Amino acid sequence: MMSLPFYQRHHEHYDRAYRHKALTSTVSQYQKETKSKAAVYAQGSTAYARGSAGYRHASAAGFSLDSSSAYSHGSSAYDLESAAYSYGSTAYDHSAAQSKRSAAYSLDSESLSRSSAAYSHASESINKLAAAYRLGSEAYSSGLKNSNLMIEDQSYKMSPKAKRAKQNLISEDKENEAMDYSVPIFTGREVNISGITDTEEERIKESAAYVAKRNLFATGEGVSVSKVAKSTSEEEHHEKKSRKVAIRESAERVAMKKTLEETQAFHKKLNQDKLLHAPEFIIEPRSHTIWEKENVVFRCSVAGWPAPRVTWYKNNVPIDVQTHPGKYIIESRYGLHSLEITECEFDDTAQYRASAMNVKGEVSVYASLVVKRYKGEIDASLLHAGSLSMSPFAVTPHGYASRFEISFVDKFDVAFGREGETMSLGCTVVINPDIKRFKPDIEWYRNGVLITPSKWVQMQWSGERASLTLTHANKEDEGLYTLRVTMGEYYEEYSGYVFVRDADAEIPGAPGAPLDVQCLDANKDYVIVSWKQPAVDGGNPILGYFIDRCEVGTAHWTQCNENPVKFARFPVTGLIEGRSYIFRVRAVNKAGVSLPSRVSEPVAALDPADRARLRSHPSAPWTGQIIVTEEEPAEGVVPGPPTDLQVIEATKNYVVLSWKPPGQRGHEGIMYFVEKCVAGTEDWQRVNTEIPVKSPRFAVFDLAEGKSYCFRVRCCNSAGIGEPSEATEATVVDDKLDIPKAPGRIMPTRNTDTSVLVTWTEPPDAKELVGYYIESSVEGSGRWEPCNNNPVKGTRFICHGLSNGEKYIFRVRAVNAAGLSEFSQDSEPIEVKAAIAAPSPPYDIVVLESVRDSMVLGWKQPKVTGGTEITGYYVNYREVVDGVPGKWKEGNIKAVTERAYRIENLKENMVYQFQVAAANLAGVGTPSKPSNPFKCEVWTIAVPGPPHDVKCTEVRKDSLVLLWKEPVYTGRSPIVGYYVDMKETEAKEERWRGVNEKPLQKKYLKIGGLTEGMSYVFRVRATNQAGVGKPSDVTDAVIAETRPGTKELVVDVDDNGVISLNFECDQMSPDSKFVWSKNYEPIEDDSRLNIDTKGGKSKASFKNLGEDDLGIYSCIVTDTDGVSSSHTIDEEEMKRLLALSHERQFPTVPLTSELAVEILEKGEVRFWLQAEKLSGNAKANFVFNDKEIFNGEKYKMKVDQKTGLIEMIMDKLEDKDEGTYTFQLQDGKATNQSSLVLIGDVFKKLRDEADFQRKDWQRKQGPHFVDKLGWEVTDECNVMLKCKVANIKKETHIVWYKDDREIMVDEEHDFKDGVCTLLISEFSKKDAGTYEVILKDDRGKDSSELKLKDTAFADLMNEVCRRIALSATDLKIQSTAEGIRLYSYVTYYVEDLRVGWVHNDTQIKFTDRVKTGVTGEQIWLQINEPTPQDKGKYIMELFDGNTAHKKTIDLSGQAFDEAFAEFQRLKQAAIAEKNRARVLGGLPDVVTIQEGKALNLSCTVWGDPTPEVSWLKNEKSFVSDANCILRFESGKNVSFSISTVSTHDSGKYSIVVKNKYGTETSDVTVSVYIPEEEREPEQEKQK
Repeated sequence: MMSLPFYQRHHEHYDRAYRHKALTSTVSQYQKETKSKAAVYAQGSTAYARGSAGYRHASAAGFSLDSSSAYSHGSSAYDLESAAYSYGSTAYDHSAAQSKRSAAYSLDSESLSRSSAAYSHASESINKLAAAYRLGSEAYSSGLKNSNLMIEDQSYKMSPKAKRAKQNLISEDKENEAMDYSVPIFTGREVNISGITDTEEERIKESAAYVAKRNLFATGEGVSVSKVAKSTSEEEHHEKKSRKVAIRESAERVAMKKTLEETQAFHKKLNQDKLLHAPEFIIEPRSHTIWEKENVVFRCSVAGWPAPRVTWYKNNVPIDVQTHPGKYIIESRYGLHSLEITECEFDDTAQYRASAMNVKGEVSVYASLVVKRYKGEIDASLLHAGSLSMSPFAVTPHGYASRFEISFVDKFDVAFGREGETMSLGCTVVINPDIKRFKPDIEWYRNGVLITPSKWVQMQWSGERASLTLTHANKEDEGLYTLRVTMGEYYEEYSGYVFVRDADAEIPGAPGAPLDVQCLDANKDYVIVSWKQPAVDGGNPILGYFIDRCEVGTAHWTQCNENPVKFARFPVTGLIEGRSYIFRVRAVNKAGVSLPSRVSEPVAALDPADRARLRSHPSAPWTGQIIVTEEEPAEGVVPGPPTDLQVIEATKNYVVLSWKPPGQRGHEGIMYFVEKCVAGTEDWQRVNTEIPVKSPRFAVFDLAEGKSYCFRVRCCNSAGIGEPSEATEATVVDDKLDIPKAPGRIMPTRNTDTSVLVTWTEPPDAKELVGYYIESSVEGSGRWEPCNNNPVKGTRFICHGLSNGEKYIFRVRAVNAAGLSEFSQDSEPIEVKAAIAAPSPPYDIVVLESVRDSMVLGWKQPKVTGGTEITGYYVNYREVVDGVPGKWKEGNIKAVTERAYRIENLKENMVYQFQVAAANLAGVGTPSKPSNPFKCEVWTIAVPGPPHDVKCTEVRKDSLVLLWKEPVYTGRSPIVGYYVDMKETEAKEERWRGVNEKPLQKKYLKIGGLTEGMSYVFRVRATNQAGVGKPSDVTDAVIAETRPGTKELVVDVDDNGVISLNFECDQMSPDSKFVWSKNYEPIEDDSRLNIDTKGGKSKASFKNLGEDDLGIYSCIVTDTDGVSSSHTIDEEEMKRLLALSHERQFPTVPLTSELAVEILEKGEVRFWLQAEKLSGNAKANFVFNDKEIFNGEKYKMKVDQKTGLIEMIMDKLEDKDEGTYTFQLQDGKATNQSSLVLIGDVFKKLRDEADFQRKDWQRKQGPHFVDKLGWEVTDECNVMLKCKVANIKKETHIVWYKDDREIMVDEEHDFKDGVCTLLISEFSKKDAGTYEVILKDDRGKDSSELKLKDTAFADLMNEVCRRIALSATDLKIQSTAEGIRLYSYVTYYVEDLRVGWVHNDTQIKFTDRVKTGVTGEQIWLQINEPTPQDKGKYIMELFDGNTAHKKTIDLSGQAFDEAFAEFQRLKQAAIAEKNRARVLGGLPDVVTIQEGKALNLSCTVWGDPTPEVSWLKNEKSFVSDANCILRFESGKNVSFSISTVSTHDSGKYSIVVKNKYGTETSDVTVSVYIPEEEREPEQEKQK
């Protein structure tokens, strides 16, 4: 029989019941008894029948409805719990549960009869008991909903029998068979399963009530029943119950009711959060191996408070039920969670994870599923029927290999971080063969301990890369991290150390934070907190530690100790029972207090027994077990003395006592009093006088250091205080644990180029060592740095992060709870560099040539040289006969230095295998793996053999250089060249492509055009006249990248003109060497070059660079990771270097600018030149016409060495200064000079400019113009003359002139902003002329002139016209009585603005009907008597002299119609106005006339047709009479005559003229007066 495949062995627990420890032990007991009763169980059917009858008999005997209901509910709850213990087996269903219950009732035929009798004879007791439960149910409906009453035989005290998984994996029908369950039986006990509430709030209340309930039932009060009768006489005794028993039962019911009511009141006052705890899987899902198309169910049970939320994952990806409808069924009910996968496929093979999370944290469990597929053809239905067993040969899925090769790529290195930072470790995992459907197991370890995900640690697996992230690094996270990848039976590991430094202290000089805070020996009101001391003390000794506590669910921290404690353990008392706490520790020295440590895990203040009970049933902290005993309640019992009192810890600050509770204590809870006395006396003093102790642990403080004390303990309860325990032996108040002594024999050893291995010996008499701290210091610096921040165990440690080449010394100190030891003696100094080791094996052995009795082998250099140069190689060979290898023989006695060797004296046609071992100073390394078998025979092929020793150098991001050696076997003709092939590493073989089209004559090639980050491989083929030979061995994969710190070969020419090539390397090992080559051949002739190497620098200097030195020069540094570079010297480069060399040999002072001259502001003349740089010793000579001139009155000379500026200033340039000026420079041995010739016109021009500048400077001493007079056109189309002035004061006057006539300005100019302006409105031709402005005051005057004539005037007018044209409004349409007018407004109009009109792209010719004109600011086009031909697009063109500005309007369509209609209306209105009747003139407005005179009025009227004339007097019609004659003659002359006027003729006369076009009225007022001389006689006459 073949062994099971890995995926079945790995998940072996599938075939073994994975049970709780308590359950396992119970099942074992059950199985033993089952074997002894095998015969009875054989008659199961008969037992079942009798059991059923017994059950019916018991029911008929008088089970009450309440008790029956309670029984049925309890059975359901029990079945649920049993189902949980069966770990979610798929065999469990309703029918199976019924059979299990039936079997449980039957047990066997013999016990059934006793049970049946018990049911019938105990009915009265059960009814009373049910009544008592009803009382409890009324008080605790949430806690006592489902009661389960089981009174069973005393002989059976077993838990339910758990189903054991069958070994046959596919016999599904057998797995689903109903299994027997035995009813749990406890002597005289009653089991109550607490109901599971539906809301989180009720669950929290239920948990919070745990302490109260435990205290309740610890008193022994409760319901009790008599022992089950075993005989008829005992049954009769129960029927005739004594009065004493009846009274006691009644009293117990009353007491229970009272106690329940008190507990219910206490229930409401409890802190709901005090029993919160993180999720915990009570029942974990088990792994499964099934066939395709089957269903599978993962089940688990989770505890936690509040109730956790469970999420299912497949290969760390959350399962989404909505995405795969019907595929996954997830259920969560009553703390039982399940994931069902229907019709499993091969792709369902994966690792499944159940993650439970609540406010206290998150925890996960894993289970694997392997779905098998039968390799041959088979009816899938047979698999479900279970009629086919698995073939023993189909153990590997799909025929894949069962051996896996696991390797790591892109590995994480030693990591350094700081507290509080996020750190990540990652590794790419390569598994061969790659079976996509099988995932590896990824595990991370810290110091050998498996790491589980938490809020501090996160793990990811992408399918290719495993990573671990420390979200908030702490010193506890420091250690050796190991990644283990398991695939079947095979696994590989990779490790790297992580260092975490202290975070920066808030107070300078404060110590580092303590670490690894843990809670030990927790009890009801007491816990011991321990920690580890920090490695960094801040430069001052640590005085002690402060311990802080915080109740879970709050954020308030309380300091537990007033004075710092030095011992790294401290007992914390005064905790509140039932509440959970977290702790932290802070270190203190004289500088201040450190940052707090990472908080501890939460710990509950509970009795250890209660805590164990909580862990076994954490989903409901109230266990629900009511202890019912037949014993009399032990009321009023004074407890006995505690036992086993001892001192478990003693320090200078405190003593910790421990004892066991007394055996005699009744059922009431007890507390303790602790007493002390000085040894040798009997003066006992009570230590805890105020509050008794609940826990059997107590820490005694305030003891005199150095004195001896004895201790004893008393118990107490409501009945009184018991006798004391036996006193302890005398205990001296002092540290029992001493600070360890210093370690010894510190021995550093080389490890790598950045690390050192340090070993030491353990200190003598060391006790309870926590670990060691190691410190390092650069020799002579006096500054010590910690190498680790988490104490390491063992006596060796690798100190990382050291500087290569530096010398270090080390020291070590030991740590235990008492403190840190003194430092060890300093180690001997050691230089940090890699240790020497034997090289790794060579590889890729190939045959380069084969003849009759010898073969030439080639191989590749070992990947690891061992830290030193390889000195040679040793070759072994062996014969292979019929596939059986013989013994190894030595191929060479003396090591060969080349990687090609000919082995002589071989047998022709014999098959051989070879192996090669490399050697260095450390010795001979491990031989390579045996090569492929090669036959020794004469090669007769015509083409060449393979080139060998192919390697890559000078690797950069886009290029590299490939080197090779010529084949040993050249074929039948000489080699004429080489071809290079390349491909991407992962590409297939058919992806090889040639790099060169023509054969190469040289044995090297620079390959460019590579893609950065891509991996490549290369090979070389030689060619001769016969053809191309076989390719060389493929190179190792090379990634195209320029590594950080890569340096190139630099060409330099020193001050003496020596040309050199320079290369620097900072990655050298102690044995590294610089190897120079020309054209990639080592330079052996030193006649052309001098090579000088010092440290990490090497220089190759040319003795006399010439044509013989042309070529590619390269430098390789051995024993490094390919450090190399090259530089090409061709003819052009050689000429450049030789010219530079000549400059360096005969140096000149480099000039930035030659000698130049410029005129300064005051008319001074400045000569200057600029050198690139000058030393402090540089000097200059000044020469004029071959005579040196010196600094004096005329010449001011200056040399500035810092800036390289040399200058000379002459105050005035005169005729005698014409000539040649020269500046001569000298700086060390470098010289230079520059000259400037100033003669002839050049000199005159310079002199005139100097004179002008001098005068201009003088002008500027008074008021002057900065900007000369100019003009601008404003937005209003006005012209503004403006100039900018400077050096103005209040007394300065400004005068404007035009054509020498002063322009009177109304306002004085205030020179605001230094600008003077003159505004000319509506500028036109009359404004042409010459304008001048003059500034003057007592300091002088200045003037500026502007001519606005001819061209200047035309330019200005063009700008004015342009502005006017731009101001033109859009064309508008206006209808008139004569026609239609198009018009636009401008700011103002000038004659220079030419106006043109265009109609439908045709220039308009103006006539009497169509004319244009300007009226004020309106430019118009008048179209008289418009016709339809006048419709169209009109353009007004305004030409400013340079540009035509256009305005367009469309006079067509509706626009024309509306305008034409308006024209018609206005025309008619004009006609009517012209022809209407009207009075043209002749009538005065008022006529004053003397009575008796004649009045004659006449006027002319007009109208067409002739108007009608009528008169009105005082608005009344008036006609001719004898007195008044009205005439209308010739249709136009109207007269009004009164021969003699009287006063009666006074009034308002109106002439009304009227025709069809209108009516007009003209009024005349006639006033008749009487003279004075006539008025008096008339008055008298009237009297």
